[in-house]
Amino acid sequence: MGKLTQAGVITAILGAVVAFIGLFPGVVGLEVLPGIGLLQIIIVLIGFSLLFFGAYVFAQNVYYPGVRHNLAQQIGARLSMTGLVIAVASGLADILGFGSHPPIPPVQRPFLGSWQTAGLIGGFVVASFGLILFVLLGPDDGGEGGSDDGDSE
Repeated sequence: MGKLTQAGVITAILGAVVAFIGLFPGVVGLEVLPGIGLLQIIIVLIGFSLLFFGAYVFAQNVYYPGVRHNLAQQIGARLSMTGLVIAVASGLADILGFGSHPPIPPVQRPFLGSWQTAGLIGGFVVASFGLILFVLLGPDDGGEGGSDDGDSE
């Protein structure tokens, strides 16, 4: 396994751990408050972004080393990044000002409602689907030409 592949695995594992800590902060001894806060949302988004980035590095270096991406893989990569943008926009909607509960600093914490949660999870599902497309729709033979070229006598 090459160094870049190992870096992809380490990045993906780090992203999964960071996302887990963001979802369940009590695991590492942080104070658990009711609801979900801004820092938790940001940590979860960073964790999932690292997870997808590491998965892409791993998939590229294990399945398609040195091979240019075909159109289907480029669509999968762009779909995955679009899913992450949807997740970020949904998770930070109230902070960015287009959510249904804009925070009033001295009174209210940011609120992660049911629609925002659905957008966050939906964004991660779209990003996962893009990653699956990237892995499954790559070139079959790993390059130009077929493997059965008649030199196997």
